[in-house]
Amino acid sequence: MTGTVELERPATLPASHEGRGHRRASLLTLTGVELRKLADTRAGLWLLIVIALCVVLTHVVMLATEEPRSAANFAELMGFAQIPVSILLPVLGILAMTGEWSQRTALTTFALVPARGRVIAAKLLAAIVIALITTAVTAGTSALANLVAIAVDGDGSWTLQPEALLGFVALEIAYVLMGSAFGALLLNSPLAIVLYFVVPTLWSTLGAMISRLRDVAAWLDMNTTSLPIGNADVTSGEWARFGVSALFWVAVPLVLGTIRIMRREVN
Repeated sequence: MTGTVELERPATLPASHEGRGHRRASLLTLTGVELRKLADTRAGLWLLIVIALCVVLTHVVMLATEEPRSAANFAELMGFAQIPVSILLPVLGILAMTGEWSQRTALTTFALVPARGRVIAAKLLAAIVIALITTAVTAGTSALANLVAIAVDGDGSWTLQPEALLGFVALEIAYVLMGSAFGALLLNSPLAIVLYFVVPTLWSTLGAMISRLRDVAAWLDMNTTSLPIGNADVTSGEWARFGVSALFWVAVPLVLGTIRIMRREVN
């Protein structure tokens, strides 16, 4: 003999719970999560520490050397400090983009946020924010170093042309997005880091050695087109060449990487 028991269910959810499970996290919230994740891992935290130490070290080197010390000013100190930042910061972008796959948290992330495009957008926004923060921190440390330069008979000028400041910001954003693009395309941290440094360098070498590639390299070699950016006398043509090279090294791998992430099976 069998029987059935009918369970009563409420026709509607209480007002306090209705829609709570379907509420979608905002892009701002996702960006905040991605920013926090940049420092949550040991690699990310130590990379940020190394970047800060390198910035301080550049100031020390410039102030400790006799000839650069006499010409030390806010613009020179900040420009010199941007060199290690532009080299190391893209690695942080790579780690941010590959973290879900290298740490095997993609299933959790995309289960909580099924729209993968929003996760990618949050990672890119976090990369831009960290580039702006590091530029601001570099400006602050450069200001402190300039006070030291004044005390040790350096130039001590506080003049920084708007074009130079715009160039510093554009360079940091472009490089960290380039790292993010390589990470999205390869989804493997060691491979992405190696190829990020090797492939552009190899392209620069070939462009310098092979005469037929020099005209193309003048537009597509980001190592070359980025050199004038940050100078007060940068021209519109130099900005155009930098923009084209940035599109080639940032937009193309980022689009391909986004397609790969959207289609890759999570397991």
